[in-house]
This record gives sequence, C-alpha cells and structure tokens, in this order.
Amino acid sequence: MAENKNTTHSKIRALVECALMVALAIVLDLIPMPKWPNGGSLSIAAVPIIYISYRHGLLWGLGSGLVYSIVQMITGFYPPPAGTFLGYVGVVLLDYVLAFTAFGLADLFAKPFTGKAKLVGYGIGAAAVNIIRFICSFLSGWIIWGVYAPEGQAPWLYSLLYNGGYMLPNAILCAVVIVLLCTFVNPKTLRPTK
Repeated sequence: MAENKNTTHSKIRALVECALMVALAIVLDLIPMPKWPNGGSLSIAAVPIIYISYRHGLLWGLGSGLVYSIVQMITGFYPPPAGTFLGYVGVVLLDYVLAFTAFGLADLFAKPFTGKAKLVGYGIGAAAVNIIRFICSFLSGWIIWGVYAPEGQAPWLYSLLYNGGYMLPNAILCAVVIVLLCTFVNPKTLRPTK
C-alpha cells in the first residue's frame, strides 16, 4: 500500500513540475525579443521543456511539449496564406504540434552520454530538438509559407534563410543555457551538482 502511495505522489509531483515548466516556457516566450515579421523570434522558451525531459524522461517531456504546442496555437496562431483545409492541417502539425512537442525528445539524445560527458549530452539534446523544430518549420515555410518568398527566390531557399535566421541562434542559445543550468542543478535530483 505504501509503495502505491509513493508512486501516486511521484506522478502527481511530475505532473505539477511539468505544468510549472510549461508555464515558465510561456512566460519566457513573452519576454520581448527580436521577432520576425511572419512569426518566430529569438527565445529560450524551449529550455523548461527540454529540462523537464531530462528530469522525468521522454514521455513526460513529450507530454509537456504537446501541452506547450497547444498553448502556442491558442496564443499566437498564424493562419496559412492559402486558407485551405490542408494548409491549416499543415500549419497545425508542422508549425505547432510536431515542432514544439519535439522539445520533449531531448532526453532521448542526451541518454547515451554518461559520467563526465553528461553535460555534453545535455547540450547535444538541446541542439538536436531545436534542429528538429527547424526541420518542421523549414518544411512548413517551403510548402505552405513559400508564397511570401521574394520574387525570383526559390521557396525552399526563402524558408531556409528565414527560419535559419532565428532558429540557429535559438539552438545555440538553448544548448548553452541548458548546459549552464545543468552544470549547477542536476535535473534528476534538483540538487546542486558537485
């Protein structure tokens, strides 16, 4: 009976921590940073979702990322230029659900790194999930938003330059912040690292 009670408390604690990290990600996203005209900005809002993935693992990370993606849609949805059903499905999946849920995959990339290399794994995990988000946004920009490409520029090149212009710095920034954070606070124990 006591073991069952501890498991329940563990799940409740994980749920509360995930909710707090999603809320923190939303607050971080509200900090004024340079914004691109058709969506996107420099931000470290991914850090709390990545951190919760390191703390509680893949499923809790993916769940937190999914909730964060839904909040992103509610607070700042950009409808597709064509306005078709497939356009809306593409935007919902590529620009929101897949892109932001991917942040929860960070632990998958960090897990192979152990011991002294653990911090390297945390940095690689943060960079990798930001690259997955870039791939989603690149595909969306090419397929859906390519109509905004300047005349004479290929839609894929427009998407590469537009999305790469803020997502590459985001990947680097998130990786640096995560490594610094994990240098001082172990995500598994929430205790100072020694």
